[in-house]
Amino acid sequence: TGLGVPRAKRAATIYDVVVEGMPLSHAVVQTQVPGLDIIPAHHDLSGVEIELSQADRRSYRLKDALAKGRADGSINHSYVLIDCPPSLNLLTVNAMSAADAILVPLQCEFFALEGLSQLLKTVDLVKGSLNRALEIQGIVLTMYDRRNALSGQVAADVRSHFGGLVYETVIPRNVRVSEAPSFGKPALIYDLKCAGSQAYLKLAREVVARERRRRLSQEEQTR
Repeated sequence: TGLGVPRAKRAATIYDVVVEGMPLSHAVVQTQVPGLDIIPAHHDLSGVEIELSQADRRSYRLKDALAKGRADGSINHSYVLIDCPPSLNLLTVNAMSAADAILVPLQCEFFALEGLSQLLKTVDLVKGSLNRALEIQGIVLTMYDRRNALSGQVAADVRSHFGGLVYETVIPRNVRVSEAPSFGKPALIYDLKCAGSQAYLKLAREVVARERRRRLSQEEQTR
């Protein structure tokens, strides 16, 4: 919805890929942003836990689909971003099993800190049993309100505890970013000059830079 993809173009979704075994390429939809494609989600995903409870490789369904897409050349994107639900369920496990690294958006509120500690435990479990290469690329502070003392306190606590793992960029609360989805546009297209869009551009540069360093480090280790 936020990328202006009408329902008529969402005939195939990630549900069909993960549960039914549909090739990823059959579910890919082009967006109005050059170079950005999307695979839509669907509320049927709420039943994945039950439907895949006895399935073979149930924790690797997404990883297997990505591997097939790369092998046949239908998926040749520079980056694949997997947007996970906030709950730690089989969908999240599939994402972590398939991913190289995790970007953690952390809302600048108290309860988000408790959720982060639980997420870190889950990452350790996945690394130990499903994906040894998994790592946290960084934590990004979001919905930061400089008028709110709590936002500043949460940001300070996170930086004190996680140090360099926290991105320098902070995403502020911004009305224009909140408005953008209702117009079917990403914030960068809706209003490039607003504070939220500029923050996301800065974050993108940081993410790409860290990813390049991560890949170079991996290449050096394998030499």
